[in-house]
Amino acid sequence: MIDLFRNSLIGQFDASLSMFNDCVIQCPVEQWEHNVGNYPFWNVAYHTLFYVDFYLSPNEASFSPQNFHRENAEQFVPSHEKLVPDDPYDVETIREYVGHCKRKVIRSVAAETAESLAGPSGFSWYKISRAEFVLNNIRHLQHHAAQMSLHLRNSAGINIRWIGSGFKED
Repeated sequence: MIDLFRNSLIGQFDASLSMFNDCVIQCPVEQWEHNVGNYPFWNVAYHTLFYVDFYLSPNEASFSPQNFHRENAEQFVPSHEKLVPDDPYDVETIREYVGHCKRKVIRSVAAETAESLAGPSGFSWYKISRAEFVLNNIRHLQHHAAQMSLHLRNSAGINIRWIGSGFKED
């Protein structure tokens, strides 16, 4: 049963990352710095991937920032203080981050055991099981993918395809 659950988690993470990736790929250049809600498209993309990456770590202490994270990456830790850097990340950096997150999903979820999933989230401010925490991480990812998709549909007439399971890359 644990293998079925892990494979299901990986499949849903992959599908969500694929839809997210489609949003990034299809975002017109002129929309990259337009707001999705209160923040620029690129910033929503980075914020989303930062948290996917961060929360795939077993705990806060084990998180390793990526080489491209700026000194202000701490703006996305749980204080939720939203500072938007002046220099946006480019599409290629965000796409590379999607690839990193995809690889981390496979490694991290494959390492989970029935015991680890039944245990605490690993993050003191989330008082839920690790299993529910992984699902919460997927929900956060899909929430922002949906925001970005709606923005693209409303601003540029671009429709993002639905992906039920597994990573798809064009």
